[in-house]
Amino acid sequence: MSSIDTVPTRHFFGIPQRGPQVRGNDPLDYEQKFPEDERYQELGFFARVWRTYLEECGAFDIQLLEGWRDGVDVLLVFAGLFSAVVTTFVVQTSQNLQVNYGQVTATLLFELIDIQRAAANGSLVNDVPHSNLTPFSDFHPTISDSLINGLWFTSLSFSLATALFAVLTKQWIHQYTAVPSGTPRDKCYVRQFRYMGLEQWGVGFIIGLLPFLLSASLGIFLVGLVLFLVPLQRVIASIVGTITFATFAIYFISNVLPIWFPSCPYKTPLSDAQEASSQVPRC
Repeated sequence: MSSIDTVPTRHFFGIPQRGPQVRGNDPLDYEQKFPEDERYQELGFFARVWRTYLEECGAFDIQLLEGWRDGVDVLLVFAGLFSAVVTTFVVQTSQNLQVNYGQVTATLLFELIDIQRAAANGSLVNDVPHSNLTPFSDFHPTISDSLINGLWFTSLSFSLATALFAVLTKQWIHQYTAVPSGTPRDKCYVRQFRYMGLEQWGVGFIIGLLPFLLSASLGIFLVGLVLFLVPLQRVIASIVGTITFATFAIYFISNVLPIWFPSCPYKTPLSDAQEASSQVPRC
């Protein structure tokens, strides 16, 4: 229960400095929470203003950094799972970039059987067609295999890069939250120095770009998946391609809408960057 204490009013050159104040358990009542400074010590090492600054900035930093941590943790989990999926496909399709000795063996075995049949029938062995596929033949992967593997290796690289930068950002956050030693004034200086570094070096912008990097990795993988399915089953490839196009069309539109409609809640760091650099008039 809070109570009203009448604090004597002090005058400075005839101007009242303090009046009746509410005293209670209000966590934002720093005049009650911290002792009053001695005269001429309002900016001293242990002044109330520095303690108040640390309390307010601490609450601000907790809210800011918790949002960053939650987002980075989700990206780490998704990037790890997605990288495992892409690796499974890459292991299978990367074999098409080198000589398939199993196919070479099967081709030469068929040729050997044809020669034996010709010899048994009394036919000329030279009439048996020779296979162009030998262990010493020049191998060149098809354009389709090269394109699919190029897309999937690029997707895997983006996904792993996202995981790497996510780990780095967690280390940056940890360094930012490290409690410095010293007086309250010294701690205020260190905190403000670190916060200005975050703003100057664009840490928040980098963290905001990580979802875009992972989205690009997903899009590249899906394009490669459509190309992989085309020679196998065109109907399935058409369905996957339609889903891919619709998904990323919605993704693009959701990032553009906040530029035109300020009340649109589909805001991301990418849309904020687009809005800052765009000269499109708002509706």
